[in-house]
Amino acid sequence: MTTISALGQNAPKYPQTQKGSVTDNYFGITVADPYRWLEDDRSTETAAWVKTENKLTFDYLKQIPFREAIKTRLEHLWNYEKESAPSLEGNFNYYYKNDGLQNQAVMWRKDIKGKEEVFLDPNTFSKDGTTSLGEISFSKDGSLAAYSISEGGSDWRKVVIINAVTKQKIDETLIDVKFSGLSWLGNKGFYYSSYEKPVGSELSAKTDQHKLYFHTIGTQQKTDKVIFGNSHKRRYVGGSVTEDDHYLVITAANSTYGNELYVQDLTKKNSPLVTVVANFESDNSVIDNHGETLFIETDYKAANKRIVTVSVNEPNSKNWKDFIPETNNVLGITTGGGYFFAHYMKDAVSVIEQFDAKGTKVRVIELPDLGTASGLRGKKKEKTLYYSFTNYTMPPTIYQLDVATGKSVVYRKSKADFQSDLYETQQVFYTSKDGTKIPMMITYKKGLLLNGKNPTILYGYGGFNISLTPSFSISNAVWMENGGIFAVPNLRGGGEYGKKWHDAGTQQHKQNVFDDFIAAAEYLIANNYTSTPYLAIRGGSNGGLLVGAVMTQRPDLMQVALPAVGVLDMLRYHTFTAGAGWAYDYGTAQDSKEMFDYLKDYSPVHNVKSGVAYPATLITTGDHDDRVVPAHSFKFAAELQDKQTGDNPTLIRIDVKAGHGAGKSVRATIEENVDIQAFTLYNMGFKSLPK
Repeated sequence: MTTISALGQNAPKYPQTQKGSVTDNYFGITVADPYRWLEDDRSTETAAWVKTENKLTFDYLKQIPFREAIKTRLEHLWNYEKESAPSLEGNFNYYYKNDGLQNQAVMWRKDIKGKEEVFLDPNTFSKDGTTSLGEISFSKDGSLAAYSISEGGSDWRKVVIINAVTKQKIDETLIDVKFSGLSWLGNKGFYYSSYEKPVGSELSAKTDQHKLYFHTIGTQQKTDKVIFGNSHKRRYVGGSVTEDDHYLVITAANSTYGNELYVQDLTKKNSPLVTVVANFESDNSVIDNHGETLFIETDYKAANKRIVTVSVNEPNSKNWKDFIPETNNVLGITTGGGYFFAHYMKDAVSVIEQFDAKGTKVRVIELPDLGTASGLRGKKKEKTLYYSFTNYTMPPTIYQLDVATGKSVVYRKSKADFQSDLYETQQVFYTSKDGTKIPMMITYKKGLLLNGKNPTILYGYGGFNISLTPSFSISNAVWMENGGIFAVPNLRGGGEYGKKWHDAGTQQHKQNVFDDFIAAAEYLIANNYTSTPYLAIRGGSNGGLLVGAVMTQRPDLMQVALPAVGVLDMLRYHTFTAGAGWAYDYGTAQDSKEMFDYLKDYSPVHNVKSGVAYPATLITTGDHDDRVVPAHSFKFAAELQDKQTGDNPTLIRIDVKAGHGAGKSVRATIEENVDIQAFTLYNMGFKSLPK
């Protein structure tokens, strides 16, 4: 039986998703998992379900009258030339450029005479733009390069090795590389990381033992030597060579927080690994070395991070000396031109200070406004560095910095057809459920009437020590042009205020994150920015979990929910791909009865209830997502469609040949954002675009 929705449209008629009889037992408690069969991404049954759900979703989206108008404006605004800052490698400056609507940015280079040429064009890697360029690394003299490619958005990569001068391939292509950097040792070869190829589906099977390899140019991959990871079983292993080719630095971790640190002297044959940090109780990385002196970024005894120095001969933490001490603001660090650049985050906004090789502060880098500055990386010999500056109303502008004088000049101004001066951002601090003050940035068109009727997207993340800092988005620009508000709270679980802020949103404190997000929505409503009929909540990955948890806890609070590539089955997330590494943030259902109970109480898949009117929901995922497998989204959609009461649509949009998001083509990105905005406004009751 179909009903007529509040919008005057027939409510979707959902397909009957088959229910199985699979159950699991946790500490004597039986938990049903009727849609376990959707975890099999290789089955014909799952493929048929995906096809049926996509037809339902796209048939619904096609009937929205202003969908094409949003697409036309989004394509127009997107269609401008974009160019990255240059990077010096050998005798060439390399940079990325997109002429506007190219699916993938093209890598160009310019020689010392100013002659430009295309170096790598990922748009030629596949006919449909779904193969993307990932990591690229040059040998120290710039004569050789290795680059990774992702097919269909997968985290599994291939690595191509070329003569960087002639652009000709010189070695066999490496396969089955995952979560890897590429770091050269002279021209001999490079270090990379990967897992053994899993048994079963490469998209969803568990990957648990990461290894660091060295590939010697001219040899077969099967002979590549394992440097680290055989006797030390770790989930995440990375290796990098210092700029002077003197040391190999190895990081090893079992979760997304806390790592061991090792160093090996590459100038001495068969030199042993030297342990710098022997536990997982802090985050540590070597950022530079001056001879035998290591410079380490760490949050050991410094929740907001500090930079320390130590001799490689006696690297134990008891010998660490402060180089840039901890402050009240969270620290990030870059190096270049012989200087250190301390990137502080003050209430989610950038402040940058320049330090010399002795640890003396040289100056504060003057930034153009409140926002996010990134970059200021380079080799020690470089005299000019580059950084990008952006905020919610300012498209990225690239600046050129003279490291000796500290003077910045505009290197490349954005060509976006967007009038920044017509919009404004305000930062507010609101109170969460337990009294904690949470910052939030709210951006909208100047002169907007705060009457409670403004379409609003509340966007959040709240996890993994990741900070949401101000940045320009073309799709958000279109949203605001159409009268929308875009609001971003800096929730606990993120890194905006250091380790304590992160830890306050992990494991059995995870509910704090959801409470912070709910309180943000209530603030916007109480202060007449919007109201429930005009409020949408949005987030991706861990932010998809955030949306799923909040919409099941407070379905009355919002009109639209937009969970993207979300971690939605909290009892089984750790059984897929590298999911076990997320346990620092989440805990697992096997840890203890208390942890199981806590996870089950908020796990979105397990908290959809019959007889509840859930908000209009558009779940988005990719069928090649091998980080947060699409089964999370499939099972959540099936639960909602089975139990939804009322007329709000519950749909799932599944990108074919797409992964977790990295490398997604411009075409696919535009189409997804068009559908999200059209769905959101349509389900807020708009029959045409708001003015």
